[in-house]
Amino acid sequence: MTGDPVPVTLSDKLKLIADHWHPRIVARLDDYHVKLVKVKGEFVWHTHADQDEMFLVLEGEIVIRMQDRDVGLSRGDLFVVPKGTEHCPFAKEEASLLVLGRADTDQTGGVASELRAEGQEWI
Repeated sequence: MTGDPVPVTLSDKLKLIADHWHPRIVARLDDYHVKLVKVKGEFVWHTHADQDEMFLVLEGEIVIRMQDRDVGLSRGDLFVVPKGTEHCPFAKEEASLLVLGRADTDQTGGVASELRAEGQEWI
């Protein structure tokens, strides 16, 4: 994105998202994308071999499932999944997240899934 920086109103951007598991980029921070995503149900088990992934719950509740434990997150909670950690986000009811990851992050870590969003879309 080019031009003068402008404030991003997350609640307005979330209103533009109707589907689940399809992150939308709302800002760029150096080599990182700041993304919003609505989630519901179970995603796919996957790993990001060489990059961490940060989740901030904006609305609702999610569980980050990992091989050794589950991490429950509510509105306002932040969690960083360390690189190389297999994980599977899950939300019983719809939740909204802000996700921070490198711009070249593959959403599913290369795992084929019908939930995998193709391309990266700005809103």
